[in-house]
Amino acid sequence: MSGTVWGLGVGPGDPELLTLKAVRLLRAAPVIAYPAPEEGDSFARAIVSPHLPGGQEEIAIRMPIGDGQFPKGNIYDRAAVRIADHAAAGRDVAVLCEGDPFFYGSFMYLYARLIARCPVRVVPGVSSLMACADASGAPLAARNDTLTVIPAPLPEDELRARLVASEAAAVIKVGRHLGKLRRILDALGMVERARYIERATLDRQRILPLAEVTGEGAPYFSMVLVHSRGDAWR
Repeated sequence: MSGTVWGLGVGPGDPELLTLKAVRLLRAAPVIAYPAPEEGDSFARAIVSPHLPGGQEEIAIRMPIGDGQFPKGNIYDRAAVRIADHAAAGRDVAVLCEGDPFFYGSFMYLYARLIARCPVRVVPGVSSLMACADASGAPLAARNDTLTVIPAPLPEDELRARLVASEAAAVIKVGRHLGKLRRILDALGMVERARYIERATLDRQRILPLAEVTGEGAPYFSMVLVHSRGDAWR
């Protein structure tokens, strides 16, 4: 009988934000797999480390992290083969995914490669979107607001147009695009209504009005939230 591949959303960083279901499946799986940088430790594995029982086989899927290039086709091809082999041998595999697997999550690329080969299930996780809203103390949207999720690497004209059209916006993948984003929001008269959140839920969490953030770049785990009314409840 085939094993099941479980794509576990492990949340934004705080180990206590894993769901009960994710923890149960994580502890029961004989094999775990997770994305990892080419060198060094995996952030996804660090999130779940307090919950690991020990003795599990581990597959570190090593790839360039945060380089803006996706998907890593050949890397995911090879990882899918290893994971499918375990499933074919009857072993469940818990694949860790930061945040939620189907919200810009890395697991979606494995899901596409595995779904025709073996049973694959997804366990939702707490998204960084929700974690950043909580950290900033400001709701994302209210009433009939339309919430727009905007990747900061978009070309400047497109980024500007999407911000102009948004009642509430969450700008993700800020990174080296921080300066560009701040200039656009400043020109639109929106910078005073924007909040910058860095490493939400972690010990190094940092929350500032965007107007007070200096420099042209930000860490990989950063987001800017902006609402046309300033606060959604207004």
